[in-house]
Amino acid sequence: MLVVKGLNKKYQNSDRLSAKDVSFTVNNGEVVGLVGSNGAGKSTIIKSIIGVLPFQQGAIEIDGFDIVKQSEQAKKRIGYVPDDHSVYEKLTGREYINYMGSLYGATKGQKQYVTDTLAKQFNIDYALDMQIANYSHGMKQKICILGAIVHNPSLWILDEPMVGLDPQTMALLIKFIKDYAKTRKSVLFSSHSLETVQKACDKVVFIKHGEVAKIVDLRKNKKANLQKIFMEVNEVDDV
Repeated sequence: MLVVKGLNKKYQNSDRLSAKDVSFTVNNGEVVGLVGSNGAGKSTIIKSIIGVLPFQQGAIEIDGFDIVKQSEQAKKRIGYVPDDHSVYEKLTGREYINYMGSLYGATKGQKQYVTDTLAKQFNIDYALDMQIANYSHGMKQKICILGAIVHNPSLWILDEPMVGLDPQTMALLIKFIKDYAKTRKSVLFSSHSLETVQKACDKVVFIKHGEVAKIVDLRKNKKANLQKIFMEVNEVDDV
């Protein structure tokens, strides 16, 4: 479970808050989308959650562990797929998964499940013993996704996870995300694709100028028009 309470973040030499009094939760079993225009503050919020960026006020807890005061315990419970999908390109895919697993204390069985089962599911098993430097963008995306969940994290965060994936893999990932949450895990992902968010999410947090502008529960309003809501939040005339 992720709890963000009153998050305030201001960058040095900036005259405004990049995150202002941001509060929301991602409960166990929930998939929550983080939506906003470019520069809205989504990446700032995500990087604060994973403990990369220090923040001035507020609190962030993962399974009850404070990301600042109990950093190690909190971070061990996070799996993170960054928007640049950076990986160690000199390693093979198998070495990368095993390395990420070792960093987070994954068991031998967890590592083997990813390399034997999930790699095949994501159609990358044939390339596990190839150096990642020789992977295509989409393949790097897949191996980054697998490396992020090798330790079965209770909070899985994905920043623009669909970029570079073919339609078949996108559909597979959406299903996998929903199934993963059903195991009482929490999933937070940022995306510009409102169609993807509509298909995958239980709840959507709209961010504008670093603030939570609106939260929509799709379980209560399955026919919510996210495009229309996005336009209204950002005061853009629908065309």
